[in-house]
Amino acid sequence: MWSNESRFQLHHADGRVRIWWKQHESMHPTCMSITLLAGGGSVMVWGMFSWHDLGPLIRVEQHLNSTTYLSIIADQIHPIMLMAYPNGNGFFQQDNAPCHGARIVQEWFQEHEGDFTLLRWPPQSPDLNPIEYSWDKVKRAIRKLVPQPSISQNWIVLFIRHGVRFHA
Repeated sequence: MWSNESRFQLHHADGRVRIWWKQHESMHPTCMSITLLAGGGSVMVWGMFSWHDLGPLIRVEQHLNSTTYLSIIADQIHPIMLMAYPNGNGFFQQDNAPCHGARIVQEWFQEHEGDFTLLRWPPQSPDLNPIEYSWDKVKRAIRKLVPQPSISQNWIVLFIRHGVRFHA
């Protein structure tokens, strides 16, 4: 199983907006850009998939810290791994995000090492996780939406419209 989290911004706001205009066009609507405070809102999700199936897509309400990640592991990953690999021969991948390397998370994996194998992710290695392709595809689709979605919209519906399946 491959897993990762990603933040989806409603409006791409990296602070670098360049608009080219001629002197007489400065106030033309096509030469203006909306300024948003705090990036205009975002949603963070965590997901997983394998060769055979998609796992759950979970909205992370706050920052993904070790406590939140541990609850995802215990409540989502563990039952799925036990069901998919009842003989304990499954592999689970995570990157080197700080919450993944926290002591409470590592201790949990040690306590459950017979249930599945945790693949080690080498430090300073390139992010070759195949889930990154899926995140990028959804992010590009969201950026193309006109009008842009609001933070209050149902993100589950938005993701489904752009090819992300959810499991109950």
